[in-house]
Amino acid sequence: MKAVRLCCYMLAVFAIFLAAGCGRRDNRDGVYEVYYLNKESTKIVPVPYEPAADPDSVQKDIKGLLERLSEDPGEADYKQAIPEGVKVLDCVLEETLLTLYFNEEYGSIDRIVEPLVRAAIVRTMTQVEGVECLTFFVGDKPLADNDKNPIGVMTDDSFVENPGEQINSIQSATLTLYFSNQEGNGLVAETQDIHYSSNISMEKLVMERLLLGPKGADAKSAIPEGTKLISVSVSDGVCFVSLDETFRNQDYNIEEPIVLYSIINSLSELSTVNKVQVSVGGDTSGVYRDKFALDELYERNLDYVLEE
Repeated sequence: MKAVRLCCYMLAVFAIFLAAGCGRRDNRDGVYEVYYLNKESTKIVPVPYEPAADPDSVQKDIKGLLERLSEDPGEADYKQAIPEGVKVLDCVLEETLLTLYFNEEYGSIDRIVEPLVRAAIVRTMTQVEGVECLTFFVGDKPLADNDKNPIGVMTDDSFVENPGEQINSIQSATLTLYFSNQEGNGLVAETQDIHYSSNISMEKLVMERLLLGPKGADAKSAIPEGTKLISVSVSDGVCFVSLDETFRNQDYNIEEPIVLYSIINSLSELSTVNKVQVSVGGDTSGVYRDKFALDELYERNLDYVLEE
């Protein structure tokens, strides 16, 4: 089933993120990057910011960055990330979770621009030492998406982009991914609502999310730990995936078809993909483990998917 939204309540998502670990980006030598919107409101752009040195700087840095996000950057090419009229009424840092409380005006932000606003705030604030996760409240309610599902906890990784490239326009997608069950003999379907940069292909997005692993406790990654994606491309409905040599590492607690169809079924959820070929370092000779020939094109097979 394609594009089925998963309703994740904030506390459940928070527990998952704590279990999996939150992501953050360290600032370099006390220099932060404050993210603003470009004048067309189609992407976010970083501008260096160096606060005054202070031994008790965490709370002051949080306040200073929020003020910067709310101020006119003074550059014709940039817009402040937090629009005029939108106010941060309170901010609370508990453990590694920073909760921001906005006034009701936050709800008036254009729904197309809002993910960019959120990305700019999250990417700016996760540079602060000790801040790894954020949640937003509007009034006394958690921020929700267009279907009224709580957005939940966000990290820098919630807004996927190509490493070393500037974030382009932020888009939303619901992916259906297939992971191994804990016994390693079946596939568990998991839907993930994510925000991503338009400069990344959906096929790469699927593979990166598979390599990150599931969010649910009833599943685990079928792909050998440490495997890296070399390339992924699509031609005439065939998706060609190349993984590094680590993919050959064997975990016999996970059955062979579960490893392959975790990849094949996940990619086949995309409308652009009808068949999948998996290679190791571009090499399609031989077999994976015992019987899966690497030069074959494989179609979706839901026989291994367990009923919810």
